[in-house]
Amino acid sequence: MPPTGNHRDRTIKLANRLGILRSRDLVDAGIPRTYLQRLVEAGDLDRLGRGLYQRPAKVGLSLHHDLAAAARRVPRGVVCLISALAYYGVTTQLPSAVWLTIPHKARTPGARDLRLEIVRASGRGFTEGVEAVTIEGVRVPIYGLAKTVADCFKYRRQVGEDVAIEALRDALDAGKTSLEELAHFAAIDRVTTRMAPHLDRGR
Repeated sequence: MPPTGNHRDRTIKLANRLGILRSRDLVDAGIPRTYLQRLVEAGDLDRLGRGLYQRPAKVGLSLHHDLAAAARRVPRGVVCLISALAYYGVTTQLPSAVWLTIPHKARTPGARDLRLEIVRASGRGFTEGVEAVTIEGVRVPIYGLAKTVADCFKYRRQVGEDVAIEALRDALDAGKTSLEELAHFAAIDRVTTRMAPHLDRGR
């Protein structure tokens, strides 16, 4: 039976506002979860995965759709490393998962329908350099490019030092960051010594 009345309108407005809707968002708004399935059946929502819903896309999902889904699935996560490099267009790597940084003591998130690669950070290493972009109406926290490059050196065992060096050179060549920004975040990530030879070549 198609959903009718105030709950339907409120659910659609909520989906429009949030971009990607979680089932718990309805609970928080005092709307029965049963309206999600009714709206899917009526064609007013698309089910993206377990517990995630979105208004039907008129022109298809964006290239960075998984980043938006991950931001809704893991609210405290920050897009990082290869996923951030791909977003900024400074890597030849194609991420097969969404890379997220989460607080050091946070519980490891589970997402069966979305592959995640998780790294952890604390203090300024977690909070500095966080920016926000909007993808499919969703506010997505993501590290800026200079912080991302420094993080690649910090987590070089996970992503490969060749990826970090390539990202640093491509970012500088494209004029998307500066030596000063890179040095700033290298100090925060405690990778100044590791990055210094590559920064010197850029001078």
